[in-house]
Amino acid sequence: MKQFKGRPVCAGTCEAKALVSHGGFNTLASFQNALQFGDKEAKCGDQNNADLYQKPMVGTALCLPQTIGSTTGGMVLYCATEMKRNPKCMLFSEHIDSLACAGAVLGAVWAEEPMTVIDCLGDEFLNYVKDGMDISVALDGTVTVK
Repeated sequence: MKQFKGRPVCAGTCEAKALVSHGGFNTLASFQNALQFGDKEAKCGDQNNADLYQKPMVGTALCLPQTIGSTTGGMVLYCATEMKRNPKCMLFSEHIDSLACAGAVLGAVWAEEPMTVIDCLGDEFLNYVKDGMDISVALDGTVTVK
């Protein structure tokens, strides 16, 4: 078991299984099937992300360095949250980018069940966590990996 301290962007508590990407996360490509075609498991549709492609993201602790891609990224995150097709939390090793942050904040304000978002967890976090590990997140941004 190991703990990491990050910055709460959208504070919350949750427990979930880790789903890890070591590359940038293209929000639009990843969630497109869930938002446009009704995939309720939100299987990652980004063929360029070998770590996540075709893996269900709903209810996971999505661990990633940062998001990349389209300027629609924030709205995609908000829509996924509103449609309940989002991870339980997004855990960034780096600083969250402004577009992903905007989507997370919109979800925190407007969605019935907002998604917890923590950033600045560091490279050690992303090197340590593996798919399927148990993750718990505290309000203060402490992430425990078991």
